[in-house]
Amino acid sequence: MTDPFPLWVIVVDYALGMVMWTLIGRFAMGLFLPETSDFFFMRFFVRVTNPLIRLFAPITPGFLVPALVPLYVAWFFYMARFYLMPWLLGYSVMGMLSFPLESEIAQVIASVLGRLLN
Repeated sequence: MTDPFPLWVIVVDYALGMVMWTLIGRFAMGLFLPETSDFFFMRFFVRVTNPLIRLFAPITPGFLVPALVPLYVAWFFYMARFYLMPWLLGYSVMGMLSFPLESEIAQVIASVLGRLLN
């Protein structure tokens, strides 16, 4: 049995994961709705992610279609979660952290489906 991750690792990974998935959500909703939509989810995604998109503007290539910018910024959060977090924990191979946020979500989904199918 392996030692559980320290609390700070879980908190940082959850925060990075929520930011990453919010940016992906904005990108996905942007495929169907304009950025100025009155739909409450789109307004939330735009309001929450605009500061991050502005923060990453200096390193965002100018040739990117504006709809792809949230996905581009989400990629940085993915890279931090996949490469930086395991490196900070001292793992010699990448991917050892195994995305605790998604692991928890997958366990909940499996538990719900297991109850529904049995």
